[in-house]
Amino acid sequence: MIMPVLVVGAGPTGLTAAALLARLGVPCTVVDRHTGVHPLPRAVHLDDEAVRVLQQAGVAEDFAALSRPASGLRLLDARLRPFAEFRRDRRVGAHGHPEANLFDQPGLERLLRARLARDPLVTVRDGVELTALGAGPVATLVDRATGATERMPAAAVLGCDGAGSAVRDAIGARLRDLRFTERWFVLDVVSRRPLPTWGGVDQVCDPRRAATFVPLPGDRYRWEFRMSPGETAAGLARPERLAGLVAPWGVAPGELEVLRAAEYTFRARIADRWRTGRVLLLGDAAHLTPPFIGQGLGAGLRDAHNLAWKLAAVRAGAPDEDALLDSYPAERAPHAEAVIRGAVRVGRAMTGGQDVAAALRRPAAGLLLRVPGVRAAALRGIATRYPPGPLVDRRRHRHDLTGTPCPQPPVRVDGRAVRLDDVLGDGYALLTAGPVPPALGAAADRLGARVVRVGEEVDDHTGALRDWLRRGRAAAALVRPDRIVRSTAPR
Repeated sequence: MIMPVLVVGAGPTGLTAAALLARLGVPCTVVDRHTGVHPLPRAVHLDDEAVRVLQQAGVAEDFAALSRPASGLRLLDARLRPFAEFRRDRRVGAHGHPEANLFDQPGLERLLRARLARDPLVTVRDGVELTALGAGPVATLVDRATGATERMPAAAVLGCDGAGSAVRDAIGARLRDLRFTERWFVLDVVSRRPLPTWGGVDQVCDPRRAATFVPLPGDRYRWEFRMSPGETAAGLARPERLAGLVAPWGVAPGELEVLRAAEYTFRARIADRWRTGRVLLLGDAAHLTPPFIGQGLGAGLRDAHNLAWKLAAVRAGAPDEDALLDSYPAERAPHAEAVIRGAVRVGRAMTGGQDVAAALRRPAAGLLLRVPGVRAAALRGIATRYPPGPLVDRRRHRHDLTGTPCPQPPVRVDGRAVRLDDVLGDGYALLTAGPVPPALGAAADRLGARVVRVGEEVDDHTGALRDWLRRGRAAAALVRPDRIVRSTAPR
């Protein structure tokens, strides 16, 4: 009997993990204690790197139809006057998609479920709860409608079951506190008239009432307001309190249909252990980040992208299973923690504190964001870069490409415009713009890499691939299935 991978949690991270695994020929069963798509919006932003993961999962085109590009982030004072702007509005970013994308999470979940419903390798079971995990691993599952219990042997178990993860509890992992906890009032609405926006997200840097305003696709909008001690969501949701909160935007509560008015606690946490044998944690089960840089869901999709091909390799009999699976937390945990700490720094600089020092930090941070070099440095701090290990060579120099993502510029093949990932395929690929040293060529052969010669197999008509290799002082790059550079050859 071929045992499936058991994915616990049918949110976007779990559904994406199942889609990636199925694409690689790995059967999956997805279970969720709830039934159907969660009706309320939660995540609202993905960057181009995360959308690239959705591309590999097979839903990027449909995602583009239900999302819209965002222009970036604007910082406002207490009177909603802009004092700094951080634009991310290129039509196509380095990963082949708009740099910032606003969307409705239930819509994304429906897309992913529809994709999996067409895949014979995936079964999605709603209303099924994991109650125990034994060695093997063997999962104990309970049907919440009937009370029926079953024991399910699995090739692996992926804990994608959120902040209150049963899988995390089952392996004895704990969330480490990175010292950030704030209560915020989240208001999701439909507006009867279009509200004036600039196309991006507004962050109100008011120490008395920090707030965020997000114009979502269609007639949907979101506000987030930091709560003061003693305040409750029920109190803030009263019509007279709502009127005061949204009045600065020129909106009357009568013009809004409230979809959700709830308290959320923004936390910074990371699991102290991401793996026990073939049981692994992904997404919010492994890390929780405040939303200030919009990387919460994106981090979960990166987890799935990093892990899926490694699990497929283990299933195919790759040697040294422990090294392969250990590389998942070794690569993802440091990056996830860097992103969380970056979000905390931004949150504290933009909204934190009511003392004189905090009041001075906010405009100073705004001024810094206007300096291109400072903006670039801030982005580098959260950019994906995995450390050296069994699947990433040690860097030969500061600008070496190893451990970083390969870009996805538009290319032409036989005169047709295509995305680069469609050329690279699902396995390893060797991108070369010159002679390939024998050692790198032998490694590529051993890994079954597809050889892609820039200027021959693909027409790099924008010059983006050649520029990328040149900046990395590389004549060739060996790219992993998750598009991370494993090795390079010097020019």
